[in-house]
Amino acid sequence: MAEGLLASFGLGSEAMGPQPERTGWASEEEPAPLEKALFQDGGSCSNCSGDSGPGSRLPSFVLQGKASFPEMFQTGHLLFYERFAAYQDYILADCKASEVREFTAEFLEKVLEPSGWRAVWHTSVFDVLVEVTEVDFAALKAVVRLAEPCLCESPLSTFTPECVRELLDLKARRLPLQELWVVFDGSGALDQTALAVEHVRFFFEHIWRSWDEEEEDEYDYFVRCVEPRLRLHYDILEDRVPSGLVADYRSLLSQCEEVYGNFLSLRSSLAACDSDSEQGNLSMVEGLKLYSEMEQLKQKLKLIENPLLRYVFGYQKNSNIQAKGARPHGQKVTHVVASTLTAGLLGSLLRDRLCREPREEEAEVQFHRDLLSAVGACYEGDTVIVCPGHYVVHGPFALADSIELEVIHRGRTAVENCVLQCETTGVTVRTSAEFLMKTSDLYGAKGAGVEIYPGSTCTLSDSGIHHCKEGILIKDFLDEHYDLPRISMVNNIIHNNEGYGVVLVKPTIFSDLPASAPGGAEENKALKSQTSGEADAAERVDLEELIECAAGRVGIGARPGLSEQVEGNCEIVSELVAASTQKGQMKKKRLSELGITQADDNLMSQEMFVRIVGNQFKWNGKGSFGTFLF
Repeated sequence: MAEGLLASFGLGSEAMGPQPERTGWASEEEPAPLEKALFQDGGSCSNCSGDSGPGSRLPSFVLQGKASFPEMFQTGHLLFYERFAAYQDYILADCKASEVREFTAEFLEKVLEPSGWRAVWHTSVFDVLVEVTEVDFAALKAVVRLAEPCLCESPLSTFTPECVRELLDLKARRLPLQELWVVFDGSGALDQTALAVEHVRFFFEHIWRSWDEEEEDEYDYFVRCVEPRLRLHYDILEDRVPSGLVADYRSLLSQCEEVYGNFLSLRSSLAACDSDSEQGNLSMVEGLKLYSEMEQLKQKLKLIENPLLRYVFGYQKNSNIQAKGARPHGQKVTHVVASTLTAGLLGSLLRDRLCREPREEEAEVQFHRDLLSAVGACYEGDTVIVCPGHYVVHGPFALADSIELEVIHRGRTAVENCVLQCETTGVTVRTSAEFLMKTSDLYGAKGAGVEIYPGSTCTLSDSGIHHCKEGILIKDFLDEHYDLPRISMVNNIIHNNEGYGVVLVKPTIFSDLPASAPGGAEENKALKSQTSGEADAAERVDLEELIECAAGRVGIGARPGLSEQVEGNCEIVSELVAASTQKGQMKKKRLSELGITQADDNLMSQEMFVRIVGNQFKWNGKGSFGTFLF
């Protein structure tokens, strides 16, 4: 079989790299110490103005204009996972909506420099260089003064430094933190300050709604509001939501803000007038109408913010797509997608896929250089085969006809900075295939998000797998005919799946052991004893080493106090070690019957145990880990 891509994706899946987030200017690991956690991956940032200087892990940019403003920290490039981790683990945690400002203030007190740093006061009308003399953490504001020399930039010719001074006096020199952009400092001393201000700015611009504090706190604010809105923001940013649905959402948001403003004004007027008067009664009726209208708008917003229900709206927006149906004469075509088609690849395709049966020699084959071209040429029942190569698809695409989509086995697929929106199945890593997913997101699968077959290699790092039937499924694990899969899971967030975060599917292991064989009963008894956890001393040492690795070198005795994500890592490692031990014993028994001995019993030498550490398991319906016997 030709070398190439490996993973079987659902027909509704999409993969695309996120685009840099745009600001108004031109310009995820298990919880660690706060300073380390705020910097997820300094190497992923591109410096817009040259070398960022020694010590700084953030890029910088220069504001274009007539005034010679200093360089500023560029923080708008942060990925979904970086913002998710910051809000969940360090800023908001499990706070209620009414506690958001309090929790944010506590976070800022830990990381924000209280004074002595410069920033650009940025509004839609002007940019002014200021110096921070004090921070009012409770009010989320900074006390500032004009920097020397005074730098001011505005498209309005009437806007002068005197106007700035008057405006600052009116504001008592107290400015909201989200209006400040920290001036760049290459030493690294202000990196945390710049990131903290960015998190505050992003939150109040894209996440917070003015009516949130009046919502009932049935669930913590992060789960109820922050995560779905953050996901929607990046879905829109990365072109995964139909433009019509985006327009609807923004229109609903604007309407809700307007209605809520009118409701607040009316409520204030009611508080000031006699409630028994005719005017008071009319205002009360009007207030009830506004409240009802506002609740309806809020419900519509929540439906679009829900990542699963959003798909339904997306289908409605694409409902005008017409299916082609079958070809007039009923023939079916195989479409081959290949960025580069070599003679060897073509020979492999003909031998192993296109001409396996004599009748297939007359089948029609069409070749394409990109995936969209192949999909666009399909009719009902066609097949698309994706060969090795690098393919870019901008935005989602819809299929009205039922087709088959393959990728070729025994190859390697690397997915980095991508989003896989799965409508049916997720990613299937077949035997002999290799799959690498890094800093990516996978969600929406009706089955497992990632299904790992024996004899495959699967590496998942710094990625999210969520809102699937199961998160990760390790399939047919103890099949004697295949090698163990090589599994590496590092710093992933596996959450909000209907079943388990990780499921190990394995057969009943004793049914095929011949009890009549000499010593069979004793060996069966030994295997059962090992299944119950009574392995020999060497194997116990290896198990402890693996679990210590998964727990970040936390001792076995400390396990009862481990956090949820650490416990999940330990469960996976310990179960895989036990399963590996059982399979090894079965293999040794069969080899011994043939007169063959196997020397290496060291569990750490098993190729499967690459690395399982730092994964977080949250809000999975049945828990972080489960085992299914068949």
